[in-house]
Amino acid sequence: METVKTNISFGRIQQLAIPAIVAGVAEPVLSSTDAAVVGNIATYGTESLAAVGIVGTFLSALIWILGQTRSVISAIVSQNLGAGKIDSLKTFPGQAIFFNIGLSIVLIFSTYFFVEEIFRLLNADGMILDLSIDYYRIRVWGFPLTLFTFAVFGLFRGLQNTFWPMIIAAIGAGLNIGLDFMLVYGIEGWIEPMNVEGAAWASLISQMVMALLALILLLKKTNISLKLGKKIHPEIYRLIPMSANLFVRALALNTALIIATREATALGKEYIAAHTIAFNIWIFVAFFLDGYGAAGNILGGKLVGEKNFKALWTLTKRVNMYNLGVAAVLILIAFLLYKPLGSVFNKDPDVLTVFYGMFYMVILTFPFNSLAFTLDSIFKGLGEMGFLRNVLLGATVLGFIPMVYFSKYMGWGLTGIWIALLIWVAWRAVALIIKFKRKYIPLIGNK
Repeated sequence: METVKTNISFGRIQQLAIPAIVAGVAEPVLSSTDAAVVGNIATYGTESLAAVGIVGTFLSALIWILGQTRSVISAIVSQNLGAGKIDSLKTFPGQAIFFNIGLSIVLIFSTYFFVEEIFRLLNADGMILDLSIDYYRIRVWGFPLTLFTFAVFGLFRGLQNTFWPMIIAAIGAGLNIGLDFMLVYGIEGWIEPMNVEGAAWASLISQMVMALLALILLLKKTNISLKLGKKIHPEIYRLIPMSANLFVRALALNTALIIATREATALGKEYIAAHTIAFNIWIFVAFFLDGYGAAGNILGGKLVGEKNFKALWTLTKRVNMYNLGVAAVLILIAFLLYKPLGSVFNKDPDVLTVFYGMFYMVILTFPFNSLAFTLDSIFKGLGEMGFLRNVLLGATVLGFIPMVYFSKYMGWGLTGIWIALLIWVAWRAVALIIKFKRKYIPLIGNK
C-alpha cells in the first residue's frame, strides 16, 4: 500500500504553525503576566518584579530541562507515523508521560528544601530573597502539571495536530491573566490583595486547568491510550538517551540564562528588574518564533520516516523564510513600542532608564533567534539530539561564558550581558545551518 506523501504546502505549514504559536506563548504569557502585574504593586513593585524574574528564570530552567521530552515524544510519534508504524506505539504514550512526571517529582523534592540557598546563589537577598521564596513555594507545585501538559502536547504534535494544544494554552493564558489581577490586587470587599503570592496562585491554578483539559482532550479526541502495559515499550529505549542528550543541552542552555540573571542581580535591583522586563519580552518572542519551528519539527520528523529528503530541504527553506519574515515584523513592532513596552512592567524611572539603554540589544537577537529556534526544532524532529547537545555546550562554554565575563571586566553592565546572549544564539544558528548543509542536502539524491 502506497504511503500518502506529506503535505508541505504554504497552507499546511500555516495550519500547523499558527496554532503552535498560540500554544507556545502560553508559558511566557504566564510568566510575563506575573511580572507585569507584580511590577506595578504600589508599595514594593521593583522588588516584586525582581523576585518574579529570579524565580521565573530558575523555574524556566527546570521546565526546559525536563520539558525536552515533549520534543522527543513528538519526534518518535511523527517518525512512526511517517513510516506507517503508528499502531505499534500503543503503551508508549502512557510510559512516556509516567517517565516525565516521575522525573519532575524527583526534581521538586531535590530543590524544595534548598530554595533559599539556590536563590542566594543567584544574588538574591533581603526583601527580594523573601519574596522569591514565597513565590517559588507555591508556584513550584505546578511543575509536574506543566510537564504532563507538555508531554500531551508532544503526542498531539507527533500526530500532526497543533489545534488542541492551542485551545488548551489559550484557555490557560486567559485564565492566568484574569486571576493575576484578582489575586495580586484583590477585589474590594471580596478578596484581600495577595501581592506576589497571588501571582503564584494564579499560575498554579491555570496550570491545573491546562493539565485537566489536556487529559480530557487526549482521551476524547485521539485513539491514544495511557495504559502502561507490563513490558517497557521499545521506543522508551530511544526516549531515554534522546531525552538525556536534551537534558544536557537544556542544562547548558539554562547555565547561560542563570548566569545572565545572576550577573544582572549583582548590578543592583534596578538592573535585575530591567533584565526581567527584557527577558520576558525576549522569551515571549522566542516562543512566538518557535511556532514555525514546531511546524518544521512535526513535518520534518514525518519526512524522515518517509526518507523524503528532497521535501525535507524544501520544508527547511520555507519555514526559515517564513520565520525570518515574522522576526522582521517583531523587530518593527519592538522599535515602535520601545518605550511603552517597558512601562507596562514597571513605572520606576531608574528601572526604565536602564531598560531603555539596553533594549536595542534584545531586539538585535530576534533574527538570530528565528534561525536558531527554527532549525533547533527541525533537528529535534530529525532525532539529532546528540548534535543539539554539542551545539549548546559549545555556544555556552566557548561563546557566552567568556563574553559575559569579558564584558563584566570591561564594565559594560547589562548591555554586555545581552551582547553575550546575542553571540550565544548566533553561534547556535550558524552551527545548525552548517550541519544541515553537510548532512542532509547530500541525501536528496537518495530517493
